Amino acid sequence: MARVITVDGPSGSGKGTLARLVAGRLGWHCLDSGALYRLLGLAVERSGIGFDDPEGVAALARGMQVEFRGDAIYLDGGDVSLLIRTETAGNNASKVAAIPAVREALLQWQRDYARPPGLVADGRDMGSVVFPAAEVKIFLDASAGERANRRYKQLKEKGLDAKLSDLIAEIEERDARDRNRSVAPLMAPDGALVVDSTALSITEVLDLVLERVRGAFPDTAI
Repeated sequence: MARVITVDGPSGSGKGTLARLVAGRLGWHCLDSGALYRLLGLAVERSGIGFDDPEGVAALARGMQVEFRGDAIYLDGGDVSLLIRTETAGNNASKVAAIPAVREALLQWQRDYARPPGLVADGRDMGSVVFPAAEVKIFLDASAGERANRRYKQLKEKGLDAKLSDLIAEIEERDARDRNRSVAPLMAPDGALVVDSTALSITEVLDLVLERVRGAFPDTAI
């Protein structure tokens, strides 16, 4: 059995960056589960199937051809690494993630990704649903304003237009949808280390998390 660390939290909390850093320190695999839902949201847009057609969306989820090549992500043979990182892709991901049949279709795919020596998985329900027996669970949070500000800076650095007030509204809308959906709602898993990163640097967050990891895996070199 592979060891598993889960990193859950709302959009923009920094969980993807944290998961990659922890996986890098341990030499473990890393799973960006959110990318799967973003890929599916893009597939729905391209297919013409409506987001209000749960069976059609679930069928797409079961038939998606996904490939991860280093930092690049391919959907049905095409590189969509940049396309799935837009705000629209994030909102579409939140919509398809609320469909029970979709989550069921992707559940085993995610679990199969856990292989030796270990996995660091980030998402919304990694510790509560996908890997409930994970030895280390992290829930990373931050205020909506701080998360929007981080996203604003990222977009500006890429030369893209952005309005901070719009980003805050989008994040709050996505949070409400993720926390209130009927299946696998966003929540801090039982036993999770809850970290509010609003006033913390990524280095400070990483130090807190690695302290928990050392306690759980004293025989693992970090």
